[in-house]
Amino acid sequence: MKRRTFLSLGAAALALPARAGESFEITRTQAEWRAMLSPLEYKVMRREGTERAFSSALNDEKRAGIYHCRGCDLPLYDAAAKYDSGTGWPSFRQALRDAVATRPDRGFLMVRTEVHCRRCGSHLGHVFDDGPPPTGKRHCINGVSLVFRPA
Repeated sequence: MKRRTFLSLGAAALALPARAGESFEITRTQAEWRAMLSPLEYKVMRREGTERAFSSALNDEKRAGIYHCRGCDLPLYDAAAKYDSGTGWPSFRQALRDAVATRPDRGFLMVRTEVHCRRCGSHLGHVFDDGPPPTGKRHCINGVSLVFRPA
């Protein structure tokens, strides 16, 4: 096998979501997901992509309310847990109870903690250990994965 072919196959494998063995309460076919999501939403939520920093209007949202999963409408984050991390993505200290799940993300030659909706499996973003008290966590979430409902 040529080196170029090997590298392209490896890159393609890294780009695929690692969902083997996982099951979710809400499931849809890829065609159903594509029909209900924009191309960017599909790339982020179903292919574990990332939106461009500072591109989401939700990054600057300051009102009280709840952020829901765009894929299944599960309430995920209370606006009271949101803060400005300066990263360009909506950031939260913590998720609502039993709203999200995590798994290791070994892409880009590093290990991060990927966060996804526990009900439909949609990729939301990543969790880092550099957040403010009291949790010390930073849930760095793609705005396209969320729907904000003001209180």
